[in-house]
Amino acid sequence: MSLRMLWLCGVSVFMVIVGLTLSGFAHAATGVDIAKAALDRTKHQVTYDPAYVAMAYPGGDVDPGKGVCTDVIIRSYRSLGIDLQQLIHEDMTAQFSSYPAHWGLTKPDPNIDHRRVPNLQTFFRRHGESLTVSQNPANYLPGDLVTWTVPPHLPHIGIVAQARSEDGARPLIIHNIGQGPKQEDRLFDFPITGHYRYTGPKDAES
Repeated sequence: MSLRMLWLCGVSVFMVIVGLTLSGFAHAATGVDIAKAALDRTKHQVTYDPAYVAMAYPGGDVDPGKGVCTDVIIRSYRSLGIDLQQLIHEDMTAQFSSYPAHWGLTKPDPNIDHRRVPNLQTFFRRHGESLTVSQNPANYLPGDLVTWTVPPHLPHIGIVAQARSEDGARPLIIHNIGQGPKQEDRLFDFPITGHYRYTGPKDAES
């Protein structure tokens, strides 16, 4: 083998190693990273629209000017290199019976599965940390995920922010409850149904 070929092979191996390192790095996040990514979502004008939309896979999204509470979560994680659409679809394909059967589906649907709060809850329980639901604001850290039931009986999800309420007693929540992504003092406004922590695929954290 010529010196040139050896050099090219060496460069190729180096690029593969760098690519793998950067890929793993991009998929590892901290709670603060997630909170900052969620805060960035509040800079976007989004009309609340729950319509079913066919989209690309992986990396698919609805029109960026539209979305619901789950899209705040999906877009925040995706900005950090974590594609919940793909991760949830792969997990549902492998363990479909572990997910809620509320919608009468017989197989996963990558257009909508990741945009449903109960599916996000299931995924975070299976692959993240399912934390105690409490009325103690100190238990809710930046980047944590919280789910609620909002009137009349609708599931809702948001991300715990770094910022705190005016009295400093509670962390704010970043969510879309109908008026687009906002950062608000709403942690204890509705019954909490789940508290999770998810920073990306476990194999990307090493």
